[in-house]
Amino acid sequence: MNIEEAKKITLSLISTFNKASKVALDLRRAGLTKEIKLDSTPVSNGDIEVNKILTKKIQEITPNVIIVSEESAHHKLDNNLKNFWLIDPIDGTRDYINNRDEFTLNAALILNNKPAIGIITAPAKKRFFYSYGLSNSYELVDGQEVSLINKKKNYEGLTSVSYSNELKPEILEIHKKYKIISHQKMKSSLKFCVVAAGEFDMYVSEPRACEWDIAAGHAILEHAGGRLTDFNGDEILYGKPGFNNPSLILRNKNII
Repeated sequence: MNIEEAKKITLSLISTFNKASKVALDLRRAGLTKEIKLDSTPVSNGDIEVNKILTKKIQEITPNVIIVSEESAHHKLDNNLKNFWLIDPIDGTRDYINNRDEFTLNAALILNNKPAIGIITAPAKKRFFYSYGLSNSYELVDGQEVSLINKKKNYEGLTSVSYSNELKPEILEIHKKYKIISHQKMKSSLKFCVVAAGEFDMYVSEPRACEWDIAAGHAILEHAGGRLTDFNGDEILYGKPGFNNPSLILRNKNII
């Protein structure tokens, strides 16, 4: 797939993500119905409706590419996947259910086991990010495309986002290595976006969550000049058995 094809696919999904974002917020205002899945994580009718909207449109524009979604059993037992979509309809479902604002909608196109397109919206924060190739990573701000590759912050020191306020020793060691002066707790794939945008510099995580939680953010970060590896410095590939994540180190373009 060339860059123009990737761009066309990405831009054709913007209105669908906006529609799905509105549905997610409208359903929450009306009052969500909730269940607990077999893995002890929550799911709501909002997750299911957003999944329907995103998968329907993606199937229309790329009918020959399979879709792996957190909220669907389809293809989760497939082996040797190389080219496929990864969708997390709502990442941060607990925040979504509890009326917090960091939840996101996510889709990533994986080609040859690497993220080629990433789309993430944070509806309650009115933030929309997407990417479709190196140096083509953007945030939509008031309807205008703002390149993330050019965004910088005034540095008084390097900062990190974190999954928890209490950091594990191995994560603290990595923070020390990179001279991180402070960290801020943040949930959902929004972490990837704020690192890609230069608002923070790093995110470090022990193995947790699944590929659909990180793939779109990986694309947005990498296409903005950042890098995602595991603790050993190895690149992250997709389509692994079980779709489980290894350890993660996100670094933006300013500290690579």
